[in-house]
Amino acid sequence: MARYILKRILQTIPMLIVISIISFTIMRMAPGDPAQSYIRPDMKYEEIKRIKENLGLNRPLYIQYGAWLSQILKGDLGYSLINFRPVYEQIGERIPATLLLMGISLIISLILGVVLGLISAFYHDKIIDKVISVVTYIGISIPSFWFAMVLIVIFSVQLRLLPSVGMHTVGVEDSILDVLKHTIMPAMVLSYGNMSIISRYIRSNTIIQMNEDYVRTAKGKGLSTKVIFTKHILKNALLPVITMLGMSLPDLVTGAFITETVFGWPGMGRLGVQAVFSFDYPLIMAITMVSSLLLIIGNLLSDILCGVVDPRIKVVS
Repeated sequence: MARYILKRILQTIPMLIVISIISFTIMRMAPGDPAQSYIRPDMKYEEIKRIKENLGLNRPLYIQYGAWLSQILKGDLGYSLINFRPVYEQIGERIPATLLLMGISLIISLILGVVLGLISAFYHDKIIDKVISVVTYIGISIPSFWFAMVLIVIFSVQLRLLPSVGMHTVGVEDSILDVLKHTIMPAMVLSYGNMSIISRYIRSNTIIQMNEDYVRTAKGKGLSTKVIFTKHILKNALLPVITMLGMSLPDLVTGAFITETVFGWPGMGRLGVQAVFSFDYPLIMAITMVSSLLLIIGNLLSDILCGVVDPRIKVVS
């Protein structure tokens, strides 16, 4: 196992390099110029040229990438081109809020997805199964930004039960209850799609397990359906949940960009969207690399847990 973990960690290095090259190239080729934030209509060509030289935008692409990579290897994420603050400070301020929202959303999607999937499988082809199927199909299909707007209209505008923007009420900074109230709607939006996918996956896997030979053998011994379901089927049906956790991380990370922007959540996703619109190259690259690293670590932990939980799964080193 230790050899496998070391191998996977070493594999992340070329993976991150490839991601950085692709991201850096696409970002520089995209329309827009961060120098526009500093250019005034009355500026002369020489002044504009000097601004681009100071920002390092007039150098060849591979030179710019080499300079950026050299900074990263030294542990320096650079400075924002817009507010001139260190990038690591801005990410450090925002990442706790993003991890909080992602963590709560992951727990909600996992618990509800597993429970609804098991209920749907246990009452296969009955009315409750059909209702849950409709709910999960909607969750898989609807756009997250549209669902977010619907929740805001219902719970904030019409019922006035939940706050629609931010993480804290103005003037209230240390109240956990206030933070939880602000978290409810963003967490619902971020978890709905993943919950639906997990539920459908658990349902289909449980139905497959219910038709296995060991279930028929247990029925032949006179065991009740509930005993068979809870003591035999449940363990085998829930094992893929660990894999599903690793697979759901990309949706959580990408969904955070949309959800945080709609709800004004002060997290890394919203910061990334602001950086994209302002062409803040150092900040965009840093957020891209941090997000990629989170996904890689999540998938690695998922693979390790699969091997720990089920000894039958042999990790190939």
